[in-house]
Amino acid sequence: MSGASGHRGAVRLLAGRILLLLGVLLVWHVLTSTGVLPKFFFGSPLTVLENAARWFVSGKIYRHLGITLIETVLAFGIGTGLGLAVGLWLALSPTASSLLEPYIKGANAMPRVILAPIFAVWFGLGILSKVALGVTLVFFIVFFNVYQGVKEVSPVVLANARMLGATSRQLLRHVYLPSATSWVFSSLHTSVGMAFVGAVVGEYLGSSAGVGYLILQAEGAFDINTVFAGILVLTAFALLLDFIVTLLERRLLRWRPTAASVERV
Repeated sequence: MSGASGHRGAVRLLAGRILLLLGVLLVWHVLTSTGVLPKFFFGSPLTVLENAARWFVSGKIYRHLGITLIETVLAFGIGTGLGLAVGLWLALSPTASSLLEPYIKGANAMPRVILAPIFAVWFGLGILSKVALGVTLVFFIVFFNVYQGVKEVSPVVLANARMLGATSRQLLRHVYLPSATSWVFSSLHTSVGMAFVGAVVGEYLGSSAGVGYLILQAEGAFDINTVFAGILVLTAFALLLDFIVTLLERRLLRWRPTAASVERV
């Protein structure tokens, strides 16, 4: 019974979300059709959907979308790996952490989007400069969550593991990494969006392909509907990557108790 009721609840939630989206599109359509909002500045939802559909039907979008997704996935993967490695290292090395703390805080406080022109000079206008910018955006999100996750490990758990004879490697594998993994996945959902930001901003500043390049061309022609179509495509694929992260999280964190099981206890 609980499984059936949970399924019905999920269906109702999905239906509510779809109805909310349709409601927003309907209000947008009514306001632009009646002239309350000028179409030149706000476009039309029907035209936006038509432009997005035309991209896929004609095949124009696939090359540009593929490049943006490659940049995003590489930035996401490299930034996550570096954030995990450096976060674990500094969390387990108090001396290095104390030495590097002001520099890490300074680098995190810097608006990293301003690095895009520098990366364009260093790595050219190809994929590498966009990946480098995306890595800087993803790295700090993952790093601080991993660092905090390791620091939050219960001293009682550590003491018990050491009493049982756990080595440093076993502590890392069975205590620190599980603790950090929970924090990592909580940051990855934000990191997906940041990886897209890095790719698109880099394409804005200099590229010959990518969804950001298409949006920039449309802005130059004052084609607001195509701009919104590009935003729609980017949002849809960002949600798809976020859903993939959610599936991985459910698979890798099956040991973590759910809210329902906690309530039953």
